[in-house]
Amino acid sequence: MHLRIENIRKSFGSGENKNEVLKGISCKIESGSICVLLGPSGSGKSTLLNIIGGIETADEGAIYIGNEKLADMNEKQLSKYRRKHLGYIFQAYNLVPDLTVRENIEVGAYLSDDPMPIDDLIKMLGLWDHQNKMPNQFSGGQQQRTSIGRAIVKRPEILLCDEPTGALDYKTSKDILKLIEEVNRTCGNTVIMVTHNDALKLMADRVIRLRDGTVRSDRKNEQRTPVEEIEW
Repeated sequence: MHLRIENIRKSFGSGENKNEVLKGISCKIESGSICVLLGPSGSGKSTLLNIIGGIETADEGAIYIGNEKLADMNEKQLSKYRRKHLGYIFQAYNLVPDLTVRENIEVGAYLSDDPMPIDDLIKMLGLWDHQNKMPNQFSGGQQQRTSIGRAIVKRPEILLCDEPTGALDYKTSKDILKLIEEVNRTCGNTVIMVTHNDALKLMADRVIRLRDGTVRSDRKNEQRTPVEEIEW
């Protein structure tokens, strides 16, 4: 599913304490692509991702998902949009601590009328031998794999990833990014990933570089570089 973002503005605070975080962001993201939102802390990339995800609202501008305008949706329609179209992967895993790996993934499956087969998904995630463990019994990388499973089991058309490897070591980060790459290839999701890691621009179809709430550059890669070949 493609996205069109038109003149998005967002501020926090008021008066002398007003902070304009997004200053008229416009861009397009093609269906089935991997788009990297790249920039330093404070550039506005996570705020933009949250607005796309319906977690925050813009002060001005519009976001179109397919032919639907987010701002025209009431709360019930917005909830349906998030449930039907979106999967979220955050730096914090946000797993339910007293549920097993399988049960945490099944939480996402309950939101879908046509979820992915749980057994096949757990095997793809490399978690088959860990499916009956609780989150505190395995590593950060395995917890993030579980959160990815929970996000994609409902077959979301758009996968929003906010610094998904920010809390992981180098090797585990590459494993998680390869998994996101595989999900995009096999499921055809549109992936939008926030990162400050400049090297990850190589894995994307489109790279949108933000700074101080504005788009500094917006370009397509002629060819994506497999994560396996990227070093940083």
